[in-house]
Amino acid sequence: MPPAQELTLALWQCPYLSDASRVLDRLDHAAAQARAQGADLLVCPEMSLTGYAIGAQAVQALAEPADGPMAQAVSMVARHHGLAIVYGYPERHPDGKLPYNAVQMIDGQGHRLARYAKTHLFGDVDRGQFSPGAAIAPVFVWRGWRLGLLICYDVEFPETVRVLGLQGADLVLVPTANMRAYDAVPRLLVPARACENRLWVAYANACGQDAAFEYGGLSTVAGPEGSLLAQAGRDEALLCVRLQLADGQEARALGQWPCRRPELYQALVSPSDPG
Repeated sequence: MPPAQELTLALWQCPYLSDASRVLDRLDHAAAQARAQGADLLVCPEMSLTGYAIGAQAVQALAEPADGPMAQAVSMVARHHGLAIVYGYPERHPDGKLPYNAVQMIDGQGHRLARYAKTHLFGDVDRGQFSPGAAIAPVFVWRGWRLGLLICYDVEFPETVRVLGLQGADLVLVPTANMRAYDAVPRLLVPARACENRLWVAYANACGQDAAFEYGGLSTVAGPEGSLLAQAGRDEALLCVRLQLADGQEARALGQWPCRRPELYQALVSPSDPG
């Protein structure tokens, strides 16, 4: 099939639920709303199916393989609405270690297309609940768009988005659970990552409060020139943004890529601590 020149992207900003039995019903409702607004793809927050700061014991108990019951349930929702969905979940570690903080994309036919385990763990909660992923997931193609996946803290490292940009990513999808104290991430860093790599960045955050954190909302879609195409407030919201593939290709053609000098950047892979 020829590439889809236009993509309508939806970001679902929502609070976490303590009642797990309601999560899938709520996802189904959000998917219906997104599809009614013409969305092709719905991006949910980090650990959207279980909650984020739920403790290592709960994470271990809820962890599943990538094709487990949660994936099958989301696949049914995606098929029902003809809508691709990116969602967060705890993924069982094959060696019995702490689970991964993972995201997965399922297309509108219910097929699993890509998954990614968070590589940069933030703070004691992340490190106490999860094992870090071993690698940035490769860019994958969906409807002619080249997509990349990251999770929350990952996007704060210039190298992660650059790795995806060097693979030709058009759009980087970032489920997140960013706290209110770190508003600089959606306000400054997300647009900067988009601009410096000439691609779109979609940052889908949680909102509200749980026992551990107050989540900041401000879910953001930033364009290839760093412009804010959409940004939510603090409360639950569904953002829908229409993207044109040609706009990204034009921006990329005007980018810095031809002037890069990789031989000068070896210090970027040094483990040394500048502090």
